[in-house]
Amino acid sequence: MTMLSAADRRQVDELGYLVLSDFVPATMLEEMRERVEALWAEEGDDAGTEFRLEPGTRRLANLVDKGDVFARMIVMPGILECVEAVIGSDYKLSSLNARSTNPHNTEAQPWHVDAGAIADERGYWVCNTIWMLDDFTSDNGATRMIPRSHTWRRLPAPGNRDALPDEQLVTGGAGTVVVMNTHMWHAGTGNRTERCRRALHGFYTRGDKPQQQYQKALLRAQTIGALSPAQRKVLALDDPENDQLSSETTRMSGFLKD
Repeated sequence: MTMLSAADRRQVDELGYLVLSDFVPATMLEEMRERVEALWAEEGDDAGTEFRLEPGTRRLANLVDKGDVFARMIVMPGILECVEAVIGSDYKLSSLNARSTNPHNTEAQPWHVDAGAIADERGYWVCNTIWMLDDFTSDNGATRMIPRSHTWRRLPAPGNRDALPDEQLVTGGAGTVVVMNTHMWHAGTGNRTERCRRALHGFYTRGDKPQQQYQKALLRAQTIGALSPAQRKVLALDDPENDQLSSETTRMSGFLKD
């Protein structure tokens, strides 16, 4: 079965994004919310340190290792069909993180593309999925983007947070997933409300590129032992080429902690 219509595929190709409203079942959404809050409580100041910290936010990283619900979400067929529509059939999970914008954190992220990625001779190679754990509104830190900017093959000016022509805000109800070709310029906005705005970011990359977080090195043996063949494939656990690519990136970046 296919989930995407011809119109959906055309929108992803031409505009660079697709909004999947009410994609996450209510029980799964609540499981995700409960688990991320439990992890923030458990990890405290160390939350997100496997990847990066960001002022004015709460972060989590390496989520496949921290709950069955996260291992399930990365192989949902509708999501993988969308990823394939962006970067082709040779893809893998690059990272799975959580980001919660704090109340009254009014500073927007600078415009960026994921992994500083510019499309190469083979085409596009980054795709992000944004899972809304809360409603995304015009006031609470929703993502802004510039449709079609994935076709420009250039990066935004470093540190630029200014409003830009043709930018759009991506809003939606909790349980919505936004699939984005993240060669497209985008950024989180400021949260002017009394409540946090939580999301999961399932980031996929093409098979010939290194993972943002080298999954094989981060996952515990008990986590790996419980994975299905489909999950192992998406995590590139049995791919020697990925081992070479990602282990070198890990060594250079130093994000793995002793």
